[in-house]
Amino acid sequence: MAMNRIVIDTDPGIDDAHAIMLALAHPGTKVEALTTVAGNVSLERTTANALIVLDALGADVPVFAGCEDALVIPTPRRAISHGSDGLGDSGYPLSARRAMAEHAVYALIRMAAEAPGELTLVALGPLTNIALATRLDPELPRRFRRLVVLGGAIQAMGNSWTPAAEFNFYVDPEAAAIVLDRWPGVTIVPWETAMRYAISAQVAEELAAIASPRAEFFRRITRQRFAQQIPELGVAYDPDPLAVAVALEPDIVRRAEQRTVKVELAGQSTRGQTVVDWFDLTGRPPNATLVLEVDQERFLELLKLSLKG
Repeated sequence: MAMNRIVIDTDPGIDDAHAIMLALAHPGTKVEALTTVAGNVSLERTTANALIVLDALGADVPVFAGCEDALVIPTPRRAISHGSDGLGDSGYPLSARRAMAEHAVYALIRMAAEAPGELTLVALGPLTNIALATRLDPELPRRFRRLVVLGGAIQAMGNSWTPAAEFNFYVDPEAAAIVLDRWPGVTIVPWETAMRYAISAQVAEELAAIASPRAEFFRRITRQRFAQQIPELGVAYDPDPLAVAVALEPDIVRRAEQRTVKVELAGQSTRGQTVVDWFDLTGRPPNATLVLEVDQERFLELLKLSLKG
């Protein structure tokens, strides 16, 4: 079986950390690089957290720091469900290692040019780095094998400070618009699908029962979130591993639809909203594959795999 070679663009983030854990644990996968972007927390903190995750896993993966804010309008508010440090106030010390000197945007362009058609790009945060890289190199969408995005709320069930917008698209709507315009075959794992595969109390218990250093790291970073969300909501949200699972094992997808998708940029109450042409009213060819259902049993196996070893 061919090796999955992936690059993860990320804003760690608790669930970003878990997604990185899954990618690094997957036997058929090589994580070529992590590129960081401001999103859940500041760029300084997302970069620091990426390095902390790699320390905790004993992994040697280069980290490239990217854009510190949105392309056009600075992000007014960031996430609150990741704790003040972005890792659930887990108290892990800063890493002694450092990010690479090369900017993430240039790293994305370089890696794609060095291995055209070989790398899968997984975007777990705002799309700022990818949009800027695409502006600098319009051939980028053809040089990556595939782009999988965790983002968008296809039924306007948002989770950001704009109720109709998913958080990653809320942070940088212009970047999301550029990517959807320029990457015709993008695979989107939307927020509504992520909600469908949230972690139940039973699954949380099964994950908590795994004994390993990786599992202990996971417990520490998720303790605060799980303790708050599971009693209040009945589940805890952990969306990013789902996007990584879709990227690594495309056969995990059970139902998907190809649709024309745009991002609202001007609406007073809807800026950042994902607008899906469900009934082909525009007559435009589809530009995105929307993941709606996955193999839940296999996804649970992958979540457990991420914590073993």
